[in-house]
Amino acid sequence: MGSGLLLLALETVARAQMKMEMPAASPTPAIRDIRPPLDVFPYPMWMVATAGAVALVVLALVVAGIIRAVRNRPKALPPTAREVALRRLKEAEAVLPRTEPYAFSIQVSDILRQYVSAQYHLHATEQTSPEFLADAAKSPHFTGADKQLLAEFLEHCDLIKFAHVDATGEDSAALLEQAVRFVQGGTV
Repeated sequence: MGSGLLLLALETVARAQMKMEMPAASPTPAIRDIRPPLDVFPYPMWMVATAGAVALVVLALVVAGIIRAVRNRPKALPPTAREVALRRLKEAEAVLPRTEPYAFSIQVSDILRQYVSAQYHLHATEQTSPEFLADAAKSPHFTGADKQLLAEFLEHCDLIKFAHVDATGEDSAALLEQAVRFVQGGTV
């Protein structure tokens, strides 16, 4: 029995030593190791890449559509020969009181000749008055009244320009009125 007792005594001593070496139980549970981060993004990367590519294609199409719309927008139509002539005659009317009749007759004659050249494709700016009137007489664009008004206008201008007839502001106003009537009444 002696050896059984010795064994028991050794066991008891060993248990007591083990109890002493073991730390006392703490009132809080043991701290666990840090876990890896959780992936909280709900979509897989291939979905994100596809959505980004689609967005870029849509943006490119919108930009291309805007560029095409800007390039194809209707351009403002240039003014007609009649509109240009009437505007220039109105400008001439504004300077009528300050312009000598000689210079005014040249200005109004040039406006009318440029109008006829642009509107009817006659060489009115390069011709003398008789040549211009001869071409106008052959042209189907002018009525008899237009030809008569044009002949009176050119005769009046030539008297002021070449015969140096003394002209007044009233003569200049009459020239302007004839030119405006011709441009407004001329057929297209």
